[in-house]
Amino acid sequence: MTRGWLPCGDYHQEYAKDHGWWQTNVIKGKMILLLLIVSVGFPLSLGEYWLGVANMIGYTALGALGVQLLIGYAGLITLGHAAFIAVGAYTSTLLILRFPWPQFIISWGLGYPISIIIAAIVAGLWSVLFGLPSARVKGFYLILTTMAAQFITVDFILTQYISRIGGRGQAFSLPPGTIKIGPWLIDSDLKVYFLMITLLTLTVMFMCNLLRTRVGRAWVAIRDNDIAAETLGINIVWYKLLNFFVAGFIGGIAGAFWVANLAALSPEHFPWSWSLWLVGVILIGGAGIDGAIFGSIFMVMVMEILQIIAIPLSEYWPIVFVNFAYIKDMAFGLAICAFLIYEPRGLSYRWWQVKNYFNLWPFSY
Repeated sequence: MTRGWLPCGDYHQEYAKDHGWWQTNVIKGKMILLLLIVSVGFPLSLGEYWLGVANMIGYTALGALGVQLLIGYAGLITLGHAAFIAVGAYTSTLLILRFPWPQFIISWGLGYPISIIIAAIVAGLWSVLFGLPSARVKGFYLILTTMAAQFITVDFILTQYISRIGGRGQAFSLPPGTIKIGPWLIDSDLKVYFLMITLLTLTVMFMCNLLRTRVGRAWVAIRDNDIAAETLGINIVWYKLLNFFVAGFIGGIAGAFWVANLAALSPEHFPWSWSLWLVGVILIGGAGIDGAIFGSIFMVMVMEILQIIAIPLSEYWPIVFVNFAYIKDMAFGLAICAFLIYEPRGLSYRWWQVKNYFNLWPFSY
């Protein structure tokens, strides 16, 4: 007999049940509670400032999920993921501002939703272009290839050519009323928050399902030992390029979402340091999809707390506020070093231990 309140008492006879998302009624209840907190509790309790922080966490998580897919699931190290996020942001912006949509699409508010899908596809294809060298190189050389994607895309193409379309200088202005989904204008932090929750939930569901398929198992096999995977009949070139496409696709979604949170879009929003930041997020968060989310929450909250502390200190030591960017970089580096030394498996592993302790209590060890 299956006991819905004690996970260690469940015995599944089918593969689908063994890999189900919500295997007990207790887990279903916890997920429903989490959904209520995220969709109702946070919007009602958080002010404008903390809603903005939550939106930043969601944006970071969307970007980190693509990096986690490359590094964590396929073993393809990247240091240029900000380039694909930038491609998604600029594609969505150009489609909104410059593309001659039919009048019914504009009237029904479908321009921005369609631009998200197209931006994700374009970013995925652009990612595949720079993933082609992964068929011949890996490790340190692949790192250099992805760094080249950052410099070619952001520092050259976007800065020197794309951002100058229409004589706008270096930035595309996004006046109020530009971002619209159906009859709803995305013109406040609260509406951006609901958009973020929707996109993040759909992306997580997509990744969870994909990673349980043959494709996901092939990526893990390539990560663990690509020679053995090829011996078993896995086309490693195809699956590596597919991994780059899906990671770029998710990055394009992140970039298209971030457009809704900006008044103007500039290449300065996608520096190389943002690529490093996303890698640091998954190092701190640990393996898995939850690692990307935990790492995003941790890093964004740490930086916000540092800023809250620095503002009153700047009244007595103005140099603190002036050099706050360097303080953030220092905290980022210290956090990575601390986690690599004291918690190398990241926050997701600690969360797994906490869950097991309570699920197995009083027989936990």
